[in-house]
Amino acid sequence: MNTKLKQFIDKANEAIAANTLYKIIISNPNNKKDDLKKITIRPIEIKEELMLSFLYTHKTKDITKNYTIKEGVENISELFESFSDGVLFSNEENVEIKILKKKTLFKILEPTITNAPSLSHNRKKERLIEPENNIYLKELNVVSPDNKVIHSRYDKFRQINKFIEIIDNLVANTKFDQPISVIDMGSGKGYLTFAVYDYLCNTKNLDAHLTGVEAREELVTLCNKIAEKANFENLKFEQGYIGNYDIKDIDVLIALHACDTATDEAIFKGISNDAKLIICAPCCHKQIRKQITINNKATAVLKHGILAERHAELVTDEIRSLILEYFGYKTKVFEFIGHEHTAKNIMITAEKSDSEIDKQAILEEINAIKSLYGIKQHFLEKLLDINS
Repeated sequence: MNTKLKQFIDKANEAIAANTLYKIIISNPNNKKDDLKKITIRPIEIKEELMLSFLYTHKTKDITKNYTIKEGVENISELFESFSDGVLFSNEENVEIKILKKKTLFKILEPTITNAPSLSHNRKKERLIEPENNIYLKELNVVSPDNKVIHSRYDKFRQINKFIEIIDNLVANTKFDQPISVIDMGSGKGYLTFAVYDYLCNTKNLDAHLTGVEAREELVTLCNKIAEKANFENLKFEQGYIGNYDIKDIDVLIALHACDTATDEAIFKGISNDAKLIICAPCCHKQIRKQITINNKATAVLKHGILAERHAELVTDEIRSLILEYFGYKTKVFEFIGHEHTAKNIMITAEKSDSEIDKQAILEEINAIKSLYGIKQHFLEKLLDINS
């Protein structure tokens, strides 16, 4: 590590320790053809532990990963092997570094952010869904009659608010013509469906029409009764299955924990209807798990069943993300909520984009993954008739 890069890393450690760090941005890749364009690093608190959150900004997708402080700082050092520019923002100073072929430039400047940073916004954000006087949360036994979150249901309440935070960010970045048409495929008891309607119609004052699609008739009946009791006029629940439910003119498609290829069927319907937003939390990955075979020196990575399952999950969802990019969506893949709440915590969000797409390059990426793992065809490829 050169002397000036060491100074930059030392400044990062000092700012983290003093709780003055706002963010670090690493940019300007040495290889201009690289898909990864920049990395934004922020301090966050997870379960009362200070960590570093890395937002990897690719050309058509964003990926977030969280690291311990030690791991994160080590990653910062390694990133400068591939990137030349770095800027550290704290409330005490800005620190800039630029690594050129023959020399390294290092500057300490006056801070552009002077307010004392706080991690409180990472620990406790303002709730978009409140428990007070909330009919559907009471009917679903999340909130007690005296407007208190039931202790055993706090994880569910937290999950609802986390999901609405995600919706809030996505809606803010999307231009809609009203009324907005939203469909929740596999809505279950409707926890999140009710919350999305409440947020869009009552918090944002948008003209939104929501439909929850659920196979179990008793849940459809229950949810329609609650919607009527809550006076949610433009919310309805219908009995149906993701694969054969007819969708037309959809703006937002949601599919949370649709099992195995049902997630692909939901994504297919979103793409086919040119939805502006597609939001999925995949569940099960059996279709790819059955196909995976590695016939090279890396065979040992599939030796243990649990690791083979993890590979199946990663491969399945990465190909889904790439296919969405192929059809003009900017994707993000991230943890929805912590593992302590549910193991099914990966979320894929896709925003329709006007950016230029290199479809051939995306197909090559898909084929490379399939070749590595011995996969013949991803189910979503079949649904969309992609000849990769």
